[in-house]
Formats: sequence, C-alpha cells, structure tokens
Amino acid sequence: MVANKKSAVKRILIAEKNRLYNRYWKTRCKNAAKNFAAAVSSGDRERVSDMLSQASSALDKAVTKGVVHRNTAARRKSRMAALADGILKVAAGNAE
Repeated sequence: MVANKKSAVKRILIAEKNRLYNRYWKTRCKNAAKNFAAAVSSGDRERVSDMLSQASSALDKAVTKGVVHRNTAARRKSRMAALADGILKVAAGNAE
C-alpha cells in the first residue's frame, strides 16, 4: 500500500470494500435491464411485465443502498415502462 498513515490504510480498505459492494449492485441493475431488453425483443407479454418488475425492484434497491441516484433510477424505470407499455399495447392490438 502507498499510504503512510494508519487512517489512510483503513480508508483504502474501506474504499475497496465499497467499490465491490457498488459493483455488485450496478451489475445487478444492468443484468435486470438486459433481461428486460431480451424479453422486449422476444415479444412475450408476461415475460416483459415480469422482467420490468424485477428491473424496477433492482433499481429501487440500488437507490436504497446509495449506489444509484434516485433520479437516475426513476429515468431508467420510466423509459423501461414506456417501452413495455408500447410492447403490451401492440401485443394487445394483435390479439384483438
């Protein structure tokens, strides 16, 4: 380690622990978004709504943990919801 003081060494250890924690939650959000995108491209209505709820839940949890800003999460959830709404309306129109 490069640090000369005991407190600096401790901060380096804490920063690494926080980095891994943040990476876990960011990866979880990204994977949920990818799963949602895959569901949208497949066109399966049930899977789209299920993946949307999972992605929204992951983003909400990341906000609670302080990993993602609440406005960022709201923007991503809004975009996914609009995309899902369009897919579900198209699928409902085809069913009629």
